[in-house]
Amino acid sequence: MTKILLVEDNEINRDMLSRRLARKGYEVVMAVDGQEGVALATSEIPDLILMDMDLPIIDGWEATRQVKAGGGTGKIPVIALTAHAMVGDRDKALAAGCDDYDTKPVDFPRLLGKIEALLQRG
Repeated sequence: MTKILLVEDNEINRDMLSRRLARKGYEVVMAVDGQEGVALATSEIPDLILMDMDLPIIDGWEATRQVKAGGGTGKIPVIALTAHAMVGDRDKALAAGCDDYDTKPVDFPRLLGKIEALLQRG
C-alpha cells in the first residue's frame, strides 16, 4: 500500500485530506508540525509527503529542506500545500526542494492528479 505522510497543523484540513486519501486506497501517516513531519519522514519512509508550509515549530520550508537533505529521505517527493498563492510562492516551494505545489483550499481531484503523477515518476 502506498504511504503518504500528511504534515498539516489544521485539524479540519488534516481530517478531510486523510479521509479522502484513505478512501482512494492510500495509507496515511500524519504529523501536526514540521519537526514531527521530519521525524516521521525518517522513521516511516513514506512514498510521498504532503507538506503544509505554515507549520509550528519548524515551518514547511525548513522541514522540506531537512527531508531533502536526509540520506534516506532525500528522494521522497514532496508536494507543498499552502494558502499563500502569491506570485513567487511556487518558485519558493520548488527552491526549498518541493517537487510540486498546490494551493488551499485543496481541490482534491487536482491534488490527486499531482500525487499520482509524482508516484508514477518515482
